[in-house]
Amino acid sequence: MLHAIVMAGGSGTRFWPASRAALPKQLLALAGEHTLLEETVARLDGLLPLDRVMVVTAARLLDAVRRQLPGIPAAGLVGEPCKRDTAPCIGLAALLVARHDPAATMAVMPSDHVIVPAKAFQRAILQAADLVEQSPGRLVTFGIRPTYPAEGFGYIQQGAVLPVGPDAAPAHAVAQFREKPPASVAAEYLAAGTYLWNSGIFVWKAATIIAALEERQPECLAHLRRIAAAWDGPHRDGVFAEEFAAIKGISIDYAVLEHAADVAVIEAPFTWDDLGGWSAVARQRGTDAAGNTVVGRHLGVDSSGTIVHTGHDHLVVTLGLEDMLVVHTADATLVASRAHEEAVRRVVAELEKRGWTEFL
Repeated sequence: MLHAIVMAGGSGTRFWPASRAALPKQLLALAGEHTLLEETVARLDGLLPLDRVMVVTAARLLDAVRRQLPGIPAAGLVGEPCKRDTAPCIGLAALLVARHDPAATMAVMPSDHVIVPAKAFQRAILQAADLVEQSPGRLVTFGIRPTYPAEGFGYIQQGAVLPVGPDAAPAHAVAQFREKPPASVAAEYLAAGTYLWNSGIFVWKAATIIAALEERQPECLAHLRRIAAAWDGPHRDGVFAEEFAAIKGISIDYAVLEHAADVAVIEAPFTWDDLGGWSAVARQRGTDAAGNTVVGRHLGVDSSGTIVHTGHDHLVVTLGLEDMLVVHTADATLVASRAHEEAVRRVVAELEKRGWTEFL
């Protein structure tokens, strides 16, 4: 059967001060009326039942996730005791799913993407599952056709064309994964027309990813197996905390995908936004006649190209601002040039350095 694994443990530091440790970006309604996590799970409606959806998040976020996803059974919510990147997250999910469904196919996805339309996404997942059935050891990922020479995304080089049905999205063997490139190299990738952005969405057999981790990350898998073995016992929490903390964090791309012999990439037939920073909110919510994007209450006088994010009970007034970012919360306000949006992470790092944890 098909199972969905939703990775929801990110911190979303580029969305500070709205995104905090206790309520990071995937739990916020940044792109619309519903939170990114709620939209991710809603996107699966009709593809599979909620009892085949597993959400892996940070332990500190479990209560908030439960409130947002009341339809997910308790067994489908996993709280990691510490952050260890995507390979341990996916490996543990594979072991837990395989206990009850050894032949399971997993669709693995982040919780902070904006994807439309949902039906196109579901058809693409089913197409990927078919590619996996054709070659059970195959790993399938999704690539996004680049629209500009992005330095912040990994790239996938398309190889040989794979046969697909008449209404299916184009699929290729993966020739190579490329790291986040400098602007000049990204421009070359864009001009070549054979490179896609790596979306971080995957489909494969649970048994395949377990075997791949056994080969490439045996120590990691050994820790994960001990966690899975104790999952239904009285010492689960203690074993989980001890064994998971002993794992060296590594991404699934580095751990498995870049070394695998049979990897396919489907060019996504849906629109995709990874919501990497505040400018993505402008892309999703649109702008007014002056080019401003407003969430909350705002009075703009001679202001243009500015993103304002505030609560409905607090008025933000901007006067003579151009291409600025203003984010107001109950205890912190960020005012920045949009040209420095990527540096918001540095603000978070500086707060940590100063020990001002009450603002994190």
